[in-house]
Amino acid sequence: MDALLSSLGLLINATLVATPPLLLAAIGSCFSERSGVVNIGIEGMMTIGAFAGAAMGLVVGNGWIAWLCGGIAGALLATIHAVACIQFHADQTIAGTAINLVGPGLALFLSKALFGSSDTPPLNAAQKLPKMFEGVFPAGSFLGNVLNVYSVAYLVFAIALIVAFVFAKTKFGTHLRAVGEHPAACESLGIDVYKVRYICVILSGFFSGLGGAFVTTATINQYRPSVIVGQGFIAISAVIFGKFSPMGTMWACLLFGFCSGLKSIISMSNIISPNIVSMIPYFVTIIALILFVGKGHTPAANGKIYVKAK
Repeated sequence: MDALLSSLGLLINATLVATPPLLLAAIGSCFSERSGVVNIGIEGMMTIGAFAGAAMGLVVGNGWIAWLCGGIAGALLATIHAVACIQFHADQTIAGTAINLVGPGLALFLSKALFGSSDTPPLNAAQKLPKMFEGVFPAGSFLGNVLNVYSVAYLVFAIALIVAFVFAKTKFGTHLRAVGEHPAACESLGIDVYKVRYICVILSGFFSGLGGAFVTTATINQYRPSVIVGQGFIAISAVIFGKFSPMGTMWACLLFGFCSGLKSIISMSNIISPNIVSMIPYFVTIIALILFVGKGHTPAANGKIYVKAK
C-alpha cells in the first residue's frame, strides 16, 4: 500500500510540474482569443520568458523576481504582436508565426551575447522558485511527493480561478467578451475596442512569459533552446479543447499535464522506448482536437481585422 501511495504521489507530483507552464500560457491565450485577436505566438512568448527568467535569476538571485521578469519579457514581445495586428491590421496568423520565430531567435542571440553559449549557466537553489513544505514530510512518502512542489504549481490554479471570475463577473470581463463577438457594436456603445484588445494581447504575453519562466526557474534550472518546444502549441490546443473558457482550459491543461507527467514516470522505467513515450502528450492533444475542435464556440470576431470607425 505504501508503495502504491508513493507511486500515486509521484504521478501527482509530475502532473503538478508539467501543468503550470501550460496553464499559464493557456490563460494568456484565453485573454487574446476571447478579445478577438488570434495569438499563435504563444510559443515564442514562452521562449523569451524562459530565457528572461533564467537570466534574471542569475543576475538578481531571487526566483520570484526572475519569474515575474519572464512575464514582463513575454508582455514586451506580445506588444509587438498587438501593434502589428490591432494598429496596423496585419494578418494575425502570419504575425503570430513571426513572433514564434523572433522569440527563440532573440533568446538564442541574447544567451550567446551575455553568456557565450546557447545555454545559460545553471541556477542554484537560491536563484530558483521556492518549494512548498520542503523537508517537512519524509522524502518518497505520498504527502512528500504531493506537497513538496514549487509554490507556483498551486498558485497557478488560484490564478485560473481569479481569471474565471474576471471573465464572468467584472465589467472588464464583459467588455473583453463582447469585443470578441461584436466589436462594431461595442464601439457604438463607447467601449474602446483597441484598448481592450491591447490589454488582452499584452496580458497573453505576460502569462505566457510566466509559463516559460516557470520552466527555467523551477522545472529546469537553466535556459536551453529546447526547453519550451511544443508547449505553446499544446497550450493553444487546451484553450480550444476548453472551449475558450478559463475553467474549461484549466481542466484541459490538467489532462495534458497529466499526460506529460505520465510520460515522465513511464520513461523512468525504460520498459518502453523513450521515443514512443515522448509522443504521449502530443498524441493526446491531437485526439482531443479531433474530438472537440468543432464543438467549442469560437468568438465570432476572432481573427477578423477590425478597423475603428472614423
